[in-house]
Amino acid sequence: MRRLIIIPTYNERENVVKMIRRVMDDALGFDLLIVDDGSPDGTASLVREEQQRYPERLHMLERKGKLGLGTAYIAGFKYALEHDYDRVFEMDCDFSHNPDDLERLDAMLDERDVAIGSRYCNGVNVVNWPMGRLLMSYFASKYVRIVTRMPVCDATAGFVGYRREVLKTIDFDRVQMNGYGFQIEMKYSAWRLGFNIGEVSIIFIDRVEGTSKMSSGIFGEAFFGVLKLPFRKIKPKQ
Repeated sequence: MRRLIIIPTYNERENVVKMIRRVMDDALGFDLLIVDDGSPDGTASLVREEQQRYPERLHMLERKGKLGLGTAYIAGFKYALEHDYDRVFEMDCDFSHNPDDLERLDAMLDERDVAIGSRYCNGVNVVNWPMGRLLMSYFASKYVRIVTRMPVCDATAGFVGYRREVLKTIDFDRVQMNGYGFQIEMKYSAWRLGFNIGEVSIIFIDRVEGTSKMSSGIFGEAFFGVLKLPFRKIKPKQ
């Protein structure tokens, strides 16, 4: 069983080395792909140094400029399919997603096609977020559930595992959202294509180092993009 974690980065020099070493120490032996969007703070240089320590398991795609979360993950998904990985995981670099939870996500993929590290499937498990951001995130997931009827408590979650079959079936060329709406669209596409989704309760802890990439434009894209989802024809990749 080959497993790959994809972590997009933009200005994550405070976190990236610590995250790489934490993932490399995991007993399950995950491989790691960093997708760096031309970070001006030298994130990619630090990754290259770490590749000398972990030449077989640490990989990197370097892109020119900040091209967005969704396209970073799609580049990572294509890499995973081309290199024959069986399970693929999304995770943030800032330790808001605890690498210790990867084992539970992986275990859920024994039974489900998509596994979500969920902040909201067992109460509200978010630490250190301002109340305004917490309410926006929580009610955004409620909004997605009402509009799409998708049975997922944390539709905007970015800590997700996919079986290979799911990524082979979704047509990435038809994915329209690029910010946090991308997370919603991927889950919705998988669900509409008949894949089953499970949620694992996690505790989400806001980043301690580095800066958040959230913006009003990202939120707006997700809000209006969700309204269009029920009217979209979701077809498998040919």
